[in-house]
Amino acid sequence: MASTISDRFSAGEQGLGYLYQGRFALLQILKLDESNSVFIEKDDDVDLVDANGRKTLGSLKHRAVGNRLTDLSTDFWKSVRIWLARYRRDGGVQSNLRFFLFTTSTVGSTSFLQSFTPGASATALSRTALTAAALARATTELIKDVGAELRGLSDAEQDDFFSRISIFEEGPRIDELPALIMEHHMRSVRREFRLHVFERLEGWWNDQVINLLAGKRKEPLAGSEVSDKLSAFADEYKADNLPITFQRAVPEQAPDAETDPRLFVMQLREIGISTTRIRMAILDYYRAFEQRSAWARQQLLNADEMELYEDRLIGEWSRYKEILFEDLGPESAETKLLAAGKELYKWAEMESDHLKIRERVTEPYVIRGGFHILANERPAPRVHWHPRFLERVGALLGSAE
Repeated sequence: MASTISDRFSAGEQGLGYLYQGRFALLQILKLDESNSVFIEKDDDVDLVDANGRKTLGSLKHRAVGNRLTDLSTDFWKSVRIWLARYRRDGGVQSNLRFFLFTTSTVGSTSFLQSFTPGASATALSRTALTAAALARATTELIKDVGAELRGLSDAEQDDFFSRISIFEEGPRIDELPALIMEHHMRSVRREFRLHVFERLEGWWNDQVINLLAGKRKEPLAGSEVSDKLSAFADEYKADNLPITFQRAVPEQAPDAETDPRLFVMQLREIGISTTRIRMAILDYYRAFEQRSAWARQQLLNADEMELYEDRLIGEWSRYKEILFEDLGPESAETKLLAAGKELYKWAEMESDHLKIRERVTEPYVIRGGFHILANERPAPRVHWHPRFLERVGALLGSAE
C-alpha cells in the first residue's frame, strides 16, 4: 500500500516535464532553420518564431511510459484552453499562430484526436464536428468550460482554429534527446567527443534558459546563436586545440598567500613576490590543475603529451635560468639573488606565452599554472626561482612542518 501511495503522488514525471522543456527546445531549434528563435514559458511551454514572425505555440507533455491520449485527456483540453486565449488575443483568423501538442503518449486508436495527427485525412470541418461530439460527451468541468469558450467563436473561426492544431504523438523521452541531438546535429564533431560537446552546449543552453525565465534575458534564443555556440565548442575538440573550461574557476577555500604551505607558494614568498601576485599564482595553479584533470578524464590528451609538454616548459625555463644565473657566484649578495629570481619568475609569468601545449591553446593559466605545478613537486621541485632554493628547500620544508 505504501508503494501505491508513493507512486500516486510522485512528482517525478512533473519534474521531468519541466526539465523536458529546455532539452526539447534545444532539439527543435537545432532542427529548424537558423533564422528561427525560441521562447520558453511565454505564451506556452515553447514558442517557436520563424523569420517571418509566424509563431508556433508548443505544449509539451512528458508522460509515463504507456500513457494514452484519449477523448477526455486533460493534456489536450488544457492546451486548447491556452491556445484559445492566444488565438483571441492575436485577432482570431487574422493571427499568425499554429498550435502543436508534443507528447510522449500514444493517441488512442479510436479517439477523435487521431484527426489532429500528421497524415490524418480529416478536414477542418470534420475536426470541428468531431470535437463538438467529444464535448457533448464531456462530464468534467474543465472540458465543459473549454466547450463554452469554443461556442464563443463563429463556425468559421472554429474551423480555422482547429485547422491550426497538430498533435505529435510518441515523441522522444527526455533521456533519448541527447542521442538524437548528437546523431543528427553533431556530425561535424568527432564521434568520441560528441558527448563532451553536447554537455558543454546543454550547459550553456540551460544558463540561457534560466536567464530567460528569470527575466535577465529579454530576447529569444536564436537558432544562429545556438549554431555559433555549437561551432565554437566543437572547434575546441580539434587536433590543434583543447577545451578551456576553468577560466573563472576558484577554489572552495580562498587563496591565502601568507600561510599556504605548498612548495610553489613558498618559492614565491622566498623571492619576495607580493601577496596579490601570489594569490593570482594560486588561482593559476588551481585552474591549470583542474583543467589537466578534466582533459585526462575526457581522454583528450595523446599518449605522453603532458609529459612532453612539461619537458618543454622545463627545457625553456632551464635555458633562460642559465642566462640569468650565469654571473652569480657563491659570494653573490642576497639582493642579486632575489633580483635574478624575480626576473626568472617574471619571464615565466609574462613572457612564456609561446609555450603552448597545442597551437590554439592560448589561455595563459595553462602555461603559468604549468610552471607552478612543476614548482610544487616534492621532494624537489622541477623548476625553481631563487638561485639557492634547492639548497634551502630542506630547511624551508622542515620549518613549514
